[in-house]
Amino acid sequence: MTPILHDDRYFGPDVRQIEVARELYRAAKDLPLVCPHGHVDPRLFADPDYSFGTPVDLLLIPDHYIFRMLYSQGVPLEDLGIPRADGAPVETDHRKIWQTFAERFYLFRGTPTGMWLEQELAEVFGVQQRLDGESAQAIYDRIAAALETPQMHPRRLYEHFNIEVLCTTDAATDTLAHHRAIRASGWSGDIRPTFRPDAVVNLDTPGWREEIDRLSEVSGIAITGYPAFIDALEQRRSFFKSLGAVATDHAALTPYTAPLSGREASAIFERALRGEASPDDARAFTGHMLIELARMSTEDGLVMQLHVGSWRNHNPLIYARFGRDKGADIPIATEFTRNLRPLLDAYGNDPHLTLILFTLDETTYSRELAPLAGHYPALRLGPPWWFHDSWNGMQRFFDQVMETAGIYNTVGFNDDTRAFPSIPARHDVWRRASANWLAGLVVRHVIDLADAHEMMGELAYGLAKRSYRL
Repeated sequence: MTPILHDDRYFGPDVRQIEVARELYRAAKDLPLVCPHGHVDPRLFADPDYSFGTPVDLLLIPDHYIFRMLYSQGVPLEDLGIPRADGAPVETDHRKIWQTFAERFYLFRGTPTGMWLEQELAEVFGVQQRLDGESAQAIYDRIAAALETPQMHPRRLYEHFNIEVLCTTDAATDTLAHHRAIRASGWSGDIRPTFRPDAVVNLDTPGWREEIDRLSEVSGIAITGYPAFIDALEQRRSFFKSLGAVATDHAALTPYTAPLSGREASAIFERALRGEASPDDARAFTGHMLIELARMSTEDGLVMQLHVGSWRNHNPLIYARFGRDKGADIPIATEFTRNLRPLLDAYGNDPHLTLILFTLDETTYSRELAPLAGHYPALRLGPPWWFHDSWNGMQRFFDQVMETAGIYNTVGFNDDTRAFPSIPARHDVWRRASANWLAGLVVRHVIDLADAHEMMGELAYGLAKRSYRL
Protein backbone atom coordinates (compact mmCIF):
# COMPACT_ATOMS: atom_id res chain seq x y z
CA MET A 1 0.00 0.00 0.00
CA THR A 2 1.36 3.44 -0.94
CA PRO A 3 1.94 5.58 2.17
CA ILE A 4 -0.30 8.61 2.45
CA LEU A 5 2.51 10.90 3.56
CA HIS A 6 5.04 11.79 0.85
CA ASP A 7 8.61 12.34 2.02
CA ASP A 8 8.84 15.63 0.10
CA ARG A 9 5.49 17.07 1.13
CA TYR A 10 5.32 20.88 1.26
CA PHE A 11 8.60 21.33 -0.65
CA GLY A 12 8.59 23.40 -3.83
CA PRO A 13 8.85 21.89 -7.33
CA ASP A 14 12.38 23.10 -8.19
CA VAL A 15 14.71 20.08 -8.11
CA ARG A 16 17.68 21.93 -6.62
CA GLN A 17 15.49 23.57 -4.00
CA ILE A 18 14.03 20.19 -3.03
CA GLU A 19 17.53 18.77 -2.53
CA VAL A 20 18.54 21.59 -0.23
CA ALA A 21 15.20 21.48 1.62
CA ARG A 22 15.63 17.76 2.24
CA GLU A 23 19.09 18.34 3.72
CA LEU A 24 17.91 21.17 5.97
CA TYR A 25 14.84 19.27 7.09
CA ARG A 26 16.81 16.11 7.90
CA ALA A 27 19.14 18.16 10.09
CA ALA A 28 16.26 19.57 12.15
CA LYS A 29 13.43 17.03 12.07
CA ASP A 30 14.55 15.17 15.20
CA LEU A 31 15.30 18.22 17.34
CA PRO A 32 13.26 18.26 20.57
CA LEU A 33 9.90 20.03 20.45
CA VAL A 34 9.74 23.27 22.43
CA CYS A 35 6.07 24.10 23.05
CA PRO A 36 6.02 27.51 24.80
CA HIS A 37 2.38 28.38 24.13
CA GLY A 38 -0.68 26.17 23.84
CA HIS A 39 -3.91 25.06 25.46
CA VAL A 40 -3.34 21.42 26.38
CA ASP A 41 -5.13 20.58 29.63
CA PRO A 42 -2.54 19.89 32.36
CA ARG A 43 -4.94 17.27 33.77
CA LEU A 44 -3.67 14.95 31.02
CA PHE A 45 -0.33 14.68 32.78
CA ALA A 46 -1.53 14.91 36.38
CA ASP A 47 -4.01 12.02 36.28
CA PRO A 48 -2.18 8.65 36.13
CA ASP A 49 -5.38 7.00 34.88
CA TYR A 50 -6.26 9.64 32.29
CA SER A 51 -8.08 8.33 29.21
CA PHE A 52 -8.68 10.18 25.95
CA GLY A 53 -12.02 8.38 25.62
CA THR A 54 -13.26 7.46 22.15
CA PRO A 55 -11.79 8.62 18.84
CA VAL A 56 -14.59 11.18 18.71
CA ASP A 57 -13.82 12.43 22.22
CA LEU A 58 -10.19 12.85 21.23
CA LEU A 59 -10.31 14.14 17.67
CA LEU A 60 -13.69 15.71 16.90
CA ILE A 61 -15.68 17.14 19.79
CA PRO A 62 -12.88 19.39 21.14
CA ASP A 63 -11.69 20.62 17.73
CA HIS A 64 -13.37 23.77 16.42
CA TYR A 65 -11.24 23.56 13.24
CA ILE A 66 -13.16 20.39 12.36
CA PHE A 67 -16.70 21.20 13.32
CA ARG A 68 -16.67 24.77 11.92
CA MET A 69 -15.92 23.32 8.47
CA LEU A 70 -18.64 20.69 8.80
CA TYR A 71 -21.12 23.29 10.04
CA SER A 72 -20.30 25.49 7.03
CA GLN A 73 -21.43 22.58 4.85
CA GLY A 74 -24.75 22.17 6.64
CA VAL A 75 -23.94 19.59 9.32
CA PRO A 76 -25.70 20.57 12.58
CA LEU A 77 -23.38 20.67 15.57
CA GLU A 78 -25.87 18.44 17.38
CA ASP A 79 -25.06 15.70 14.87
CA LEU A 80 -21.41 15.94 15.90
CA GLY A 81 -22.11 15.48 19.61
CA ILE A 82 -21.28 19.08 20.56
CA PRO A 83 -23.00 19.69 23.93
CA ARG A 84 -25.76 22.28 23.95
CA ALA A 85 -25.85 25.02 26.55
CA ASP A 86 -29.48 24.21 27.40
CA GLY A 87 -28.85 20.50 27.81
CA ALA A 88 -30.97 19.57 24.80
CA PRO A 89 -30.19 16.16 23.27
CA VAL A 90 -27.34 15.72 20.81
CA GLU A 91 -26.00 12.67 19.01
CA THR A 92 -24.30 10.26 21.42
CA ASP A 93 -23.45 7.40 19.04
CA HIS A 94 -19.77 8.07 18.45
CA ARG A 95 -19.51 5.61 15.59
CA LYS A 96 -22.28 7.47 13.82
CA ILE A 97 -20.55 10.81 14.48
CA TRP A 98 -17.29 9.41 13.14
CA GLN A 99 -19.07 8.16 10.02
CA THR A 100 -20.56 11.61 9.43
CA PHE A 101 -17.08 13.12 9.71
CA ALA A 102 -15.34 10.49 7.57
CA GLU A 103 -17.83 10.83 4.72
CA ARG A 104 -16.96 14.53 4.59
CA PHE A 105 -13.23 14.32 5.23
CA TYR A 106 -12.71 15.41 1.62
CA LEU A 107 -13.76 18.91 2.77
CA PHE A 108 -10.36 19.25 4.46
CA ARG A 109 -8.28 18.64 1.33
CA GLY A 110 -5.49 21.21 1.11
CA THR A 111 -6.29 22.67 4.55
CA PRO A 112 -3.95 22.62 7.56
CA THR A 113 -6.55 20.57 9.47
CA GLY A 114 -6.38 17.93 6.76
CA MET A 115 -2.58 17.98 6.84
CA TRP A 116 -2.41 17.64 10.62
CA LEU A 117 -5.02 14.88 10.77
CA GLU A 118 -3.49 12.79 8.00
CA GLN A 119 -0.09 12.92 9.69
CA GLU A 120 -1.57 12.29 13.13
CA LEU A 121 -3.54 9.28 11.90
CA ALA A 122 -0.51 7.86 10.12
CA GLU A 123 2.23 8.49 12.66
CA VAL A 124 0.40 8.28 15.99
CA PHE A 125 -2.16 5.58 15.14
CA GLY A 126 -0.50 3.77 12.22
CA VAL A 127 -3.35 4.41 9.77
CA GLN A 128 -2.14 3.88 6.20
CA GLN A 129 -5.41 4.22 4.30
CA ARG A 130 -7.44 7.24 3.34
CA LEU A 131 -10.24 8.22 5.64
CA ASP A 132 -13.59 8.16 3.87
CA GLY A 133 -17.03 6.62 4.26
CA GLU A 134 -15.85 3.12 3.37
CA SER A 135 -12.80 3.07 5.65
CA ALA A 136 -14.43 4.97 8.52
CA GLN A 137 -15.30 2.10 10.84
CA ALA A 138 -12.07 0.18 10.33
CA ILE A 139 -10.07 3.30 11.13
CA TYR A 140 -12.31 4.00 14.13
CA ASP A 141 -11.58 0.48 15.42
CA ARG A 142 -7.82 0.93 14.94
CA ILE A 143 -7.78 4.25 16.83
CA ALA A 144 -10.04 2.92 19.59
CA ALA A 145 -7.81 -0.12 20.07
CA ALA A 146 -4.68 2.06 20.19
CA LEU A 147 -6.26 4.32 22.80
CA GLU A 148 -6.62 1.33 25.12
CA THR A 149 -2.86 0.67 25.19
CA PRO A 150 -0.40 2.07 27.78
CA GLN A 151 1.56 3.72 24.98
CA MET A 152 -1.32 6.18 24.52
CA HIS A 153 -1.14 7.63 28.02
CA PRO A 154 -0.30 11.35 27.70
CA ARG A 155 2.96 10.99 29.63
CA ARG A 156 4.14 8.20 27.31
CA LEU A 157 3.16 10.25 24.27
CA TYR A 158 4.98 13.29 25.64
CA GLU A 159 8.16 11.23 25.78
CA HIS A 160 7.53 9.56 22.41
CA PHE A 161 6.95 12.94 20.77
CA ASN A 162 10.34 14.14 22.06
CA ILE A 163 8.81 17.17 23.77
CA GLU A 164 11.35 19.09 25.83
CA VAL A 165 8.93 21.50 27.50
CA LEU A 166 5.21 22.19 27.20
CA CYS A 167 3.48 25.30 28.55
CA THR A 168 -0.25 25.34 29.22
CA THR A 169 -2.50 28.41 29.44
CA ASP A 170 -4.20 28.97 32.78
CA ALA A 171 -6.61 31.53 34.17
CA ALA A 172 -5.31 34.01 36.74
CA THR A 173 -7.69 32.39 39.24
CA ASP A 174 -6.49 28.83 38.63
CA THR A 175 -5.13 27.10 41.72
CA LEU A 176 -2.72 25.18 39.45
CA ALA A 177 -3.65 22.00 41.32
CA HIS A 178 -2.80 19.85 38.29
CA HIS A 179 0.59 21.49 37.89
CA ARG A 180 1.31 20.92 41.56
CA ALA A 181 0.27 17.28 41.20
CA ILE A 182 2.58 16.81 38.21
CA ARG A 183 5.50 18.18 40.21
CA ALA A 184 4.68 16.08 43.26
CA SER A 185 4.51 12.89 41.15
CA GLY A 186 8.22 12.94 40.39
CA TRP A 187 7.65 12.54 36.63
CA SER A 188 10.45 14.11 34.59
CA GLY A 189 8.23 15.84 32.02
CA ASP A 190 8.51 19.65 31.99
CA ILE A 191 4.95 21.05 32.08
CA ARG A 192 4.66 24.75 32.95
CA PRO A 193 1.71 27.09 33.49
CA THR A 194 1.15 30.40 31.69
CA PHE A 195 -0.62 33.30 33.38
CA ARG A 196 -3.73 34.46 31.46
CA PRO A 197 -5.73 37.19 33.27
CA ASP A 198 -8.23 38.07 30.50
CA ALA A 199 -11.28 37.09 32.55
CA VAL A 200 -10.43 39.64 35.25
CA VAL A 201 -8.79 42.32 33.08
CA ASN A 202 -11.41 42.60 30.32
CA LEU A 203 -14.42 44.14 32.06
CA ASP A 204 -16.83 42.97 29.37
CA THR A 205 -16.05 39.29 30.01
CA PRO A 206 -19.24 37.39 30.96
CA GLY A 207 -19.10 36.65 34.68
CA TRP A 208 -16.39 39.26 35.34
CA ARG A 209 -17.68 40.08 38.82
CA GLU A 210 -17.64 36.43 39.86
CA GLU A 211 -14.09 36.13 38.54
CA ILE A 212 -13.03 39.08 40.70
CA ASP A 213 -14.49 37.31 43.74
CA ARG A 214 -12.56 34.20 42.77
CA LEU A 215 -9.36 36.27 42.39
CA SER A 216 -9.88 37.64 45.88
CA GLU A 217 -10.28 34.10 47.20
CA VAL A 218 -7.21 32.54 45.59
CA SER A 219 -4.91 35.52 46.18
CA GLY A 220 -6.01 36.13 49.76
CA ILE A 221 -6.43 39.83 48.92
CA ALA A 222 -9.84 41.44 49.36
CA ILE A 223 -10.40 43.26 46.06
CA THR A 224 -12.46 46.26 47.07
CA GLY A 225 -10.82 48.65 44.63
CA TYR A 226 -8.25 49.11 41.88
CA PRO A 227 -5.06 49.13 44.03
CA ALA A 228 -6.01 45.81 45.61
CA PHE A 229 -6.75 44.43 42.14
CA ILE A 230 -3.21 45.27 41.03
CA ASP A 231 -1.79 43.70 44.20
CA ALA A 232 -3.77 40.52 43.56
CA LEU A 233 -2.51 40.23 39.97
CA GLU A 234 1.07 40.65 41.10
CA GLN A 235 0.58 38.03 43.81
CA ARG A 236 -0.79 35.55 41.29
CA ARG A 237 2.04 36.18 38.83
CA SER A 238 4.52 35.39 41.59
CA PHE A 239 2.63 32.17 42.38
CA PHE A 240 2.67 31.12 38.73
CA LYS A 241 6.42 31.80 38.55
CA SER A 242 6.96 29.57 41.60
CA LEU A 243 5.54 26.69 39.55
CA GLY A 244 7.75 27.36 36.54
CA ALA A 245 5.78 29.91 34.49
CA VAL A 246 7.88 31.90 32.04
CA ALA A 247 5.15 33.84 30.25
CA THR A 248 1.81 35.59 30.38
CA ASP A 249 -0.84 35.61 27.67
CA HIS A 250 -3.39 38.29 26.84
CA ALA A 251 -6.19 38.47 24.29
CA ALA A 252 -7.86 41.70 23.18
CA LEU A 253 -9.99 42.69 20.23
CA THR A 254 -7.46 45.37 19.23
CA PRO A 255 -3.96 46.37 20.38
CA TYR A 256 -5.28 49.68 21.71
CA THR A 257 -3.22 51.00 24.63
CA ALA A 258 -3.50 54.26 26.55
CA PRO A 259 -2.55 55.07 30.15
CA LEU A 260 -5.14 56.11 32.74
CA SER A 261 -4.40 58.08 35.87
CA GLY A 262 -4.80 56.23 39.14
CA ARG A 263 -8.00 58.15 39.77
CA GLU A 264 -9.42 57.29 36.32
CA ALA A 265 -8.56 53.59 36.63
CA SER A 266 -10.08 53.44 40.11
CA ALA A 267 -13.29 55.13 38.97
CA ILE A 268 -13.75 52.68 36.08
CA PHE A 269 -12.98 49.70 38.32
CA GLU A 270 -15.49 50.85 40.92
CA ARG A 271 -18.17 51.26 38.25
CA ALA A 272 -17.41 47.72 37.09
CA LEU A 273 -17.76 46.39 40.65
CA ARG A 274 -21.22 47.98 40.75
CA GLY A 275 -22.13 46.49 37.36
CA GLU A 276 -22.20 49.92 35.72
CA ALA A 277 -19.17 49.83 33.40
CA SER A 278 -19.84 50.89 29.81
CA PRO A 279 -18.25 49.49 26.62
CA ASP A 280 -16.04 52.60 26.54
CA ASP A 281 -14.98 51.84 30.11
CA ALA A 282 -14.05 48.30 29.14
CA ARG A 283 -11.97 49.44 26.15
CA ALA A 284 -10.18 52.11 28.19
CA PHE A 285 -9.47 49.75 31.08
CA THR A 286 -8.05 47.00 28.87
CA GLY A 287 -5.89 49.55 27.03
CA HIS A 288 -4.56 50.81 30.35
CA MET A 289 -4.05 47.34 31.81
CA LEU A 290 -1.95 46.17 28.86
CA ILE A 291 0.53 48.89 29.81
CA GLU A 292 0.33 47.91 33.47
CA LEU A 293 0.89 44.26 32.59
CA ALA A 294 3.94 45.24 30.52
CA ARG A 295 5.21 47.13 33.57
CA MET A 296 4.77 43.99 35.67
CA SER A 297 6.74 41.98 33.10
CA THR A 298 9.68 44.39 33.33
CA GLU A 299 9.71 43.70 37.06
CA ASP A 300 9.13 39.94 37.28
CA GLY A 301 10.64 38.85 33.95
CA LEU A 302 7.61 37.01 32.57
CA VAL A 303 7.48 37.15 28.77
CA MET A 304 4.30 38.94 27.62
CA GLN A 305 2.24 37.55 24.72
CA LEU A 306 -0.51 39.58 23.06
CA HIS A 307 -3.06 37.96 20.72
CA VAL A 308 -5.37 40.43 18.99
CA GLY A 309 -7.80 40.66 16.11
CA SER A 310 -10.48 38.01 16.69
CA TRP A 311 -14.16 38.90 16.85
CA ARG A 312 -15.21 36.16 19.22
CA ASN A 313 -18.53 34.32 18.91
CA HIS A 314 -19.56 36.13 15.73
CA ASN A 315 -22.57 33.87 15.18
CA PRO A 316 -25.16 34.66 17.90
CA LEU A 317 -27.24 31.56 17.16
CA ILE A 318 -24.29 29.24 17.77
CA TYR A 319 -23.28 31.20 20.87
CA ALA A 320 -26.80 30.94 22.31
CA ARG A 321 -27.07 27.22 21.64
CA PHE A 322 -23.54 26.00 22.36
CA GLY A 323 -21.65 28.75 24.18
CA ARG A 324 -18.32 30.36 23.40
CA ASP A 325 -15.44 29.11 21.26
CA LYS A 326 -17.46 26.97 18.89
CA GLY A 327 -15.80 27.88 15.60
CA ALA A 328 -17.52 31.23 15.01
CA ASP A 329 -14.52 33.49 15.68
CA ILE A 330 -13.69 35.78 12.73
CA PRO A 331 -10.58 37.97 12.11
CA ILE A 332 -10.89 41.75 11.93
CA ALA A 333 -8.66 44.43 10.41
CA THR A 334 -6.12 45.66 12.94
CA GLU A 335 -3.85 48.70 13.37
CA PHE A 336 -0.71 48.43 15.51
CA THR A 337 1.49 51.48 14.90
CA ARG A 338 -0.75 54.03 16.61
CA ASN A 339 -2.49 51.68 19.02
CA LEU A 340 0.71 50.28 20.56
CA ARG A 341 2.56 53.60 20.71
CA PRO A 342 1.63 54.43 24.35
CA LEU A 343 2.84 51.02 25.57
CA LEU A 344 6.02 51.29 23.50
CA ASP A 345 6.63 54.84 24.75
CA ALA A 346 6.61 53.44 28.25
CA TYR A 347 8.43 50.12 27.83
CA GLY A 348 9.40 49.48 24.20
CA ASN A 349 13.03 50.35 24.88
CA ASP A 350 13.23 48.49 28.19
CA PRO A 351 15.61 45.49 28.00
CA HIS A 352 13.62 43.74 30.73
CA LEU A 353 10.48 43.39 28.56
CA THR A 354 9.83 40.83 25.85
CA LEU A 355 6.47 41.44 24.17
CA ILE A 356 5.47 38.86 21.56
CA LEU A 357 2.79 40.00 19.12
CA PHE A 358 0.34 37.73 17.28
CA THR A 359 -2.09 38.92 14.62
CA LEU A 360 -4.90 37.60 12.44
CA ASP A 361 -4.46 40.52 10.01
CA GLU A 362 -1.69 39.54 7.60
CA THR A 363 -1.80 42.96 5.92
CA THR A 364 0.04 44.31 8.96
CA TYR A 365 3.07 42.02 8.51
CA SER A 366 5.22 44.17 6.23
CA ARG A 367 3.47 47.49 6.82
CA GLU A 368 3.62 47.57 10.64
CA LEU A 369 4.73 44.51 12.55
CA ALA A 370 8.05 43.80 10.84
CA PRO A 371 9.17 47.47 11.02
CA LEU A 372 8.10 47.70 14.68
CA ALA A 373 9.87 44.49 15.68
CA GLY A 374 12.85 45.51 13.55
CA HIS A 375 13.30 48.57 15.75
CA TYR A 376 11.99 48.19 19.30
CA PRO A 377 14.20 45.95 21.49
CA ALA A 378 11.20 44.77 23.51
CA LEU A 379 9.20 43.47 20.54
CA ARG A 380 9.22 40.03 18.94
CA LEU A 381 6.81 38.56 16.40
CA GLY A 382 4.96 35.35 17.10
CA PRO A 383 4.49 32.79 14.31
CA PRO A 384 1.46 32.72 11.99
CA TRP A 385 -1.50 32.24 14.27
CA TRP A 386 -4.83 30.40 14.09
CA PHE A 387 -6.27 30.91 10.58
CA HIS A 388 -2.73 31.42 9.24
CA ASP A 389 -1.10 28.42 10.97
CA SER A 390 -0.74 26.69 7.61
CA TRP A 391 1.88 26.02 4.97
CA ASN A 392 0.70 28.96 2.88
CA GLY A 393 0.39 31.18 5.94
CA MET A 394 3.95 30.36 6.91
CA GLN A 395 5.27 31.16 3.44
CA ARG A 396 3.51 34.52 3.49
CA PHE A 397 4.92 35.22 6.95
CA PHE A 398 8.47 34.43 5.86
CA ASP A 399 8.20 36.52 2.70
CA GLN A 400 6.59 39.57 4.33
CA VAL A 401 8.33 39.70 7.71
CA MET A 402 11.86 38.39 7.41
CA GLU A 403 13.37 40.98 5.06
CA THR A 404 12.61 43.77 7.54
CA ALA A 405 12.71 42.07 10.94
CA GLY A 406 15.07 39.17 10.21
CA ILE A 407 14.43 35.79 11.78
CA TYR A 408 16.03 36.86 15.05
CA ASN A 409 13.20 39.26 15.89
CA THR A 410 10.75 36.36 15.62
CA VAL A 411 10.22 33.55 18.13
CA GLY A 412 10.21 30.41 16.03
CA PHE A 413 7.13 28.22 16.34
CA ASN A 414 4.48 27.39 18.91
CA ASP A 415 1.63 25.01 18.24
CA ASP A 416 -1.08 26.91 20.20
CA THR A 417 -3.27 23.80 20.32
CA ARG A 418 -5.64 21.93 22.61
CA ALA A 419 -5.23 18.78 20.50
CA PHE A 420 -2.24 17.19 22.20
CA PRO A 421 -1.66 14.32 19.71
CA SER A 422 -1.45 16.82 16.83
CA ILE A 423 1.60 18.64 18.25
CA PRO A 424 4.27 16.70 16.28
CA ALA A 425 2.39 17.21 13.01
CA ARG A 426 2.07 20.95 13.58
CA HIS A 427 5.78 21.32 14.32
CA ASP A 428 6.60 19.17 11.32
CA VAL A 429 4.67 21.46 8.97
CA TRP A 430 6.61 24.44 10.36
CA ARG A 431 9.95 22.66 9.99
CA ARG A 432 9.19 21.64 6.42
CA ALA A 433 7.97 25.14 5.52
CA SER A 434 11.10 26.63 7.09
CA ALA A 435 13.36 24.24 5.17
CA ASN A 436 11.57 25.02 1.92
CA TRP A 437 11.84 28.80 2.45
CA LEU A 438 15.51 28.66 3.42
CA ALA A 439 16.28 26.37 0.48
CA GLY A 440 14.77 28.98 -1.83
CA LEU A 441 17.20 31.56 -0.43
CA VAL A 442 20.13 29.16 -0.91
CA VAL A 443 19.40 28.36 -4.56
CA ARG A 444 18.99 32.08 -5.26
CA HIS A 445 22.36 32.69 -3.56
CA VAL A 446 20.85 35.04 -0.97
CA ILE A 447 22.42 32.97 1.82
CA ASP A 448 24.84 30.05 1.72
CA LEU A 449 24.20 26.54 2.96
CA ALA A 450 26.04 27.05 6.23
CA ASP A 451 23.85 30.08 7.02
CA ALA A 452 20.76 28.06 6.12
CA HIS A 453 21.68 25.24 8.50
CA GLU A 454 22.19 27.69 11.35
CA MET A 455 18.92 29.47 10.58
CA MET A 456 17.08 26.15 10.34
CA GLY A 457 18.17 25.19 13.83
CA GLU A 458 17.01 28.54 15.13
CA LEU A 459 13.59 28.39 13.44
CA ALA A 460 12.99 24.81 14.58
CA TYR A 461 14.30 25.06 18.14
CA GLY A 462 16.60 27.86 19.24
CA LEU A 463 14.40 30.92 18.77
CA ALA A 464 11.50 29.54 20.80
CA LYS A 465 13.75 28.31 23.59
CA ARG A 466 15.61 31.60 23.87
CA SER A 467 12.67 33.97 23.36
CA TYR A 468 10.67 32.32 26.13
CA ARG A 469 13.71 31.92 28.40
CA LEU A 470 13.27 28.18 28.63
